[in-house]
Amino acid sequence: MEIKVNFLDNLRLEAKFDDFTVIADQPIRYKGDGSAPSPFDYFLASSALCAAYFVKVYCNSREISTDGIRISQNNIIDPEDRYNQIFKIQVELPESISDKDRLGILRSIERCTVKRVVQTGPEFQIDPVDNIDKDAQAMLMVEADLDHSTYILGKDLPLEQTIQNMTAMLADLGMKIEVASWRNIVPHVWSLHIRDAASPACFTNGKGSTKESALCSALGEFIERLSCNFFYNDQYLGEEIAYSDFVHYPNEKWFQAGADDALPEGILDDYCLEIYNPDGELQASHLIDTNSGRVDRGVCSIPYTRHSDGETVYFPQNLIENLFLSNGMSAGNNLNEAKVQCLSEIFERAIKRQIIEQEIVLPDVPQEVLAKYPDIVEGIEKLEEQGFPIVIKDASLGGQFPVMCVTLMNPRTGGVFASFGAHPSLEVALERSLTELLQGRSFEGLNDVQKPTFNSMAVSEPENYVEHFIDSSGVISWRFFSAKADYDFVEWDFSGTNEEESKALFGILKALGKEAYIAEFTEIGSACRILVPDFSEVYPVEDLIWDNTNKALQYREDILNLHSLSDDALAALVERLEESQLDNYIDIITLIGVEFDENTVWGQLTILELKILIYLALGELEEANELVGDFLQYNDNTVERGLFYQAVSAVLEVTLDEELELADFIHNFSRMFGKDTMENVVGLVTGEVRFHGLTPTNMKLEGLDKHLRLLESYKKIHKARADLFNKG
Repeated sequence: MEIKVNFLDNLRLEAKFDDFTVIADQPIRYKGDGSAPSPFDYFLASSALCAAYFVKVYCNSREISTDGIRISQNNIIDPEDRYNQIFKIQVELPESISDKDRLGILRSIERCTVKRVVQTGPEFQIDPVDNIDKDAQAMLMVEADLDHSTYILGKDLPLEQTIQNMTAMLADLGMKIEVASWRNIVPHVWSLHIRDAASPACFTNGKGSTKESALCSALGEFIERLSCNFFYNDQYLGEEIAYSDFVHYPNEKWFQAGADDALPEGILDDYCLEIYNPDGELQASHLIDTNSGRVDRGVCSIPYTRHSDGETVYFPQNLIENLFLSNGMSAGNNLNEAKVQCLSEIFERAIKRQIIEQEIVLPDVPQEVLAKYPDIVEGIEKLEEQGFPIVIKDASLGGQFPVMCVTLMNPRTGGVFASFGAHPSLEVALERSLTELLQGRSFEGLNDVQKPTFNSMAVSEPENYVEHFIDSSGVISWRFFSAKADYDFVEWDFSGTNEEESKALFGILKALGKEAYIAEFTEIGSACRILVPDFSEVYPVEDLIWDNTNKALQYREDILNLHSLSDDALAALVERLEESQLDNYIDIITLIGVEFDENTVWGQLTILELKILIYLALGELEEANELVGDFLQYNDNTVERGLFYQAVSAVLEVTLDEELELADFIHNFSRMFGKDTMENVVGLVTGEVRFHGLTPTNMKLEGLDKHLRLLESYKKIHKARADLFNKG
């Protein structure tokens, strides 16, 4: 994690990281102002807070109330060496907690991350640099040892060389990559989380049987998501990018709508139109891209190559963004390697979907086959030693597809977690299933998996597949565990060179009657994206009409300019929101594609609360009061915001009651909610205060640092594309 420090007045310091700001000072006796804790105070507090966090996680996982649990930390200092200290943590537990859980709670504190780092002894490296922001050396803790060459199946270069190449590409782009976390809870299963230090919203996860292979996975995913613009999916790219020569790629093409909003000539092909516009309801306005919002410019489309004949087909960027999410994207040491990974991922998701939705019973993998992969078996055995039964299944559907499945059962909670992996090599597919299962997860994290069901509707609904796609957390059928399989086990093998594997996987699609479309991206390394219509979509095609992300264009400008709108414009905005039938609990971040700091009112704002604030600004108190009731009944916002709207409700009830006078209640309302809160609440109700808690911004995104950091990230890859295009 990158922490940037600014010098304030006197000895006060400001540390900024992610979306947080921490102020430190020194006591008056050390010539400070005593206005904030000292840096060392924060350090001491961190271990006590970390211990409490692990206690809370333990208790939550076992539904143990933390009422009555108290934690205290004292630091005992050696009088002869002040740097030699004992951190004495005391835990007070109620008598109602069993001896087993008492021991479990104490053991949970042993897992405190701060404690472990201190005990291990961190290494401090102090380096001068010319410019902190431009020093883009990767902070990865794994250096490429070019004296050794570690080859793994599916990679055409050794891991060490691959790591060096990818980190160099990102450094040249100006990306400072940092590791936010590592996981290795069982042997031969590694995962990590990396992100752009300057824009943490740009992050990826990696997994592998070694820390080097996991790092390669994460770096490759970072490059693929940069190359395919996935980090910026659904996001507003700002006026500068929207009005530049190109928005997404230099070879993009814009198409004007036909008469009466008809689809433009020249987009998609007959095969795709049959899939995406079967009833003739799709219109050009449905395909305006969300990122720029350039309705005047038309439908922004990206050229893809049709695999069957090499013809160019233009896919609307909006269609790709709405339906495919990250499916079918990859980066590799070369394009064939990337294509194999793309196609493997597509088969993994499509066959997983078929198995889950159709409640297919898969055959177990025989022990004699598993025994060929001792590292995988060791990881499975360690999970079972922790009390998690593991089921290993062949998901190839009789040898048709290169897919495997590892399923974990959690007897503590009754939950089940099904993880799938795909690759032309059965060994790699099996390894990916296991590493995907534990990617970024602790043992406690496995307590959150869903319980299986016999409800076929629950497993077949589209939203369940989306949950499985995002993090494999969806629900699966009890029928999955039947001993009577629908297919026989096949020890399949599609492996060969990357070129041979690519041909084999495309051949499977051809046999299914599916067409594939490919876009290659070479600004940073070798990346590509493959679309397989009616096979690799994540969301239903109907979403293009009924739940399109470009609904943001109806609201984005007005919401960002909220403070400067006239009453007529505000009334028109709230009327559009009411008529839209959008879920009141959609957050504004999602609605308009702008990243607000989640710790602010903007970052927590929902459509419901926005309507309340607009009605209050317009003086329509009865409408506001009705919605405040909904807010209080279903609120999952912060405690502070809940109390604020409790105060709003109280003031509105008094104001709307002709027999009551607000002046008679102000004293006790102020005692309950605080004087400052009451001043703002009364101001909202009288119209003297508008949009309390929402700092003014505009279409230039002024003050929205989180989103501006995201745009700065995008400008780096945008410039690289422009430079490459101009050279060519």
